[in-house]
This record gives sequence, C-alpha cells and structure tokens, in this order.
Amino acid sequence: MDKLVVGILAHVDAGKTTLSEGLLYTCGRLKKLGRVDHQDAFLDTDPMERARGITIFSKQAVLPVDGAELTLLDTPGHADFSSEMERTLQVLDCAILVVSGTDGVQGHTLTLWRLLERYGIPTFLFVNKMDLAGADRGRLLAELRGRLGEGCVDFGPGRDREALLEDVAMCDEAALNGYLDRGTIADEQIAALTAGRKLFPCWFGSALKLEGVEELLRGLERYAPRPVRPAEFGAKVYKIARDAQGVRLTYLKVTGGSLRVKSLLTNRRPGLREDQVWEEKADQIRIYSGARFQTAEEVPAGTVCAVAGLSYTRPGQGLGSAWASEPPVLEPVLTYQVLLPEGTDPHTALGNLRQLEEEDPQLHIAWNEQTRQI
Repeated sequence: MDKLVVGILAHVDAGKTTLSEGLLYTCGRLKKLGRVDHQDAFLDTDPMERARGITIFSKQAVLPVDGAELTLLDTPGHADFSSEMERTLQVLDCAILVVSGTDGVQGHTLTLWRLLERYGIPTFLFVNKMDLAGADRGRLLAELRGRLGEGCVDFGPGRDREALLEDVAMCDEAALNGYLDRGTIADEQIAALTAGRKLFPCWFGSALKLEGVEELLRGLERYAPRPVRPAEFGAKVYKIARDAQGVRLTYLKVTGGSLRVKSLLTNRRPGLREDQVWEEKADQIRIYSGARFQTAEEVPAGTVCAVAGLSYTRPGQGLGSAWASEPPVLEPVLTYQVLLPEGTDPHTALGNLRQLEEEDPQLHIAWNEQTRQI
C-alpha cells in the first residue's frame, strides 16, 4: 500500500484544523466532529492550543483511503509559529493549502506559497468558507490564478469534464499536444503534472459543513504523486518533543528502506570528525494519531513516526541515505535578554531553555559567562 505524507497549511483562521477534522471524519477516523471554538478538535491536543483556539504544534493523524494510507500533518497557521510549520515541509510528499473564501489570498498565504515552491512540494488547494456571504467562486479562482499561478484549476463537482481537461491541458505543452491528439488526459498524467508543480488542483467548499471535503479526499486519492522510495535506509528528522513523562521523542519520516526497533542509528558522514559522530539505538517506535499512539516493531518507507531513545538528533538532520535539509528560510529578527525571577539559578534555567532550543532551534539560546546573562 502506498504511504503518502500530506501537510495542511494556511493563513491563521482560514479553517485548516476544521478541514483536518472533516477529513478525519469523512475517512471514518472520528465518530464525532470536533470544533476549534468548542475546544475539542482532535489534533489540537495541547491545553494552550485549546484555550487560544489556534494550532501551535504540528500534529499527525493516519487516514486510510482507497489504495493508500495518508499521514496528515496539521501545521500552525499563525506567523509566530512559522518555524514549526517550515520544519514540517521537509517531510511532505504533497500539501493542501487552505485559502479563506471570504479573505482570499493573504500576505501569509503568499509566504506559504513561496515556501512550497522552494521545497518543490506538489500542492492542492481548498478554498474554505464558501458558505459565507462574500465568497464568490469565480472571483476567487481568478485571484488564485492571478496571484499564485495559471496552474490553479477548478476540480470541483459540477464542472464539465471536457472544460476541466482543457484547463489541465493548458498547463503543459506536452499535455496539450496529447489532449489534442487523443481528446483525453489520463489520471496518471494529471498526477504527473501535479507532481511537477505545473498543475494545482482546486476545490471549493465549507469544511465546517463538510461541503467539498469528500471531493478533496477523492482528488488526493486519484491525483496525489506516488514517490519512489529507495531500498537503502534513510530518514529525515523534522521535530523534537517530549511526552508527558519527559521522554525525548525524535519525529522523523522514513525516506527509504525500513526502520526496526533496536536498529542502530548514526549521523556518521564522510568528512565528519570522530568526536562529532554519535550512534544510538531506536528503543521504541510510535505512530501517533492525535494525542494517542501505537507502537510498532518495524515501519516501512513513507512512514512518519516518533522514535524514543535518541539524544543527539535535531530538526533537519538526515540519517542513513537521507541528507540534511537546507537552513530554514524564516529567521527570527529580534534578540531578547531573559530576566529571571529573584533567586532563580541561571544554570538550571539555561538547561531548561536548552531543551526548548532542541524543539525549536530558531531560539538560538546564548549564555554570556561574564555577565551571567541568557
């Protein structure tokens, strides 16, 4: 069975987490729809997320669909947590970019679009909140094509099949020639155009009312690219976190081969000094879905999992045949001094902040020994 890692990205309040709920419900993973404003969304598991009604940490859920297993990665939409979102891009096979039907393409939407382009990620679009006043399908499609690219094509229900194929054919010269010769375009060719970022299939609907969600899911089944995974083991680290018991977890995607419990993992590379090399065993493999997880003895390529037992991993690191990611595009621009409460040991605070720096390397914690300042 094909395994695909699909990320959901959006400007804050576009309805990204609501769409995630709709996809989980449509696949039968949820018996009851949660809501962000009711503080019971399946993927917003942290108390801060539920209290504030926003996604802060990337989360995963596994969705079974016909012929494939999708790992859905929900990412933060707020610009303040963009580094968490960008780290997730390193492991995606494709993405769903959610656009608000009432707001259209916003500034942060363009930032996300440029990041998807930089990382070469095939992208589907879902225009949400089409049930609200002011959401005009024709105007929004024109805006998508004008600001994001001519490859944005309406795949929604009710479209004439011939008109749809004509729009698809206009995205690529070879596809156009084939369409003129044969009068049709195969699903495999549509998937190839999507994989090459020449075509960006679009759906319109309302995630809250489950309108267009089923159609988006079927579109992913038919047109999502199917990557070829190498036989040699490789993995890309994209996130470090700790569970409620304080266990350090390395979130990674297996990019090639497979990963077994007790496998020896290392960062060994040609040119790396011996004192920089580490080797550790994968003590446990967890497959998360929301706040819950299942353990696995072995996971194949294409799987996103959390591994316990690793102390030296960091986001962006490549293991085995996978290479490290390029430095992130989004960088912090401000520097702060940490003012500790009276009587607080700065070295204890520094140790705790170092743990946070493992989770978000963009913090760049620095200790000034002379002034004893963080």
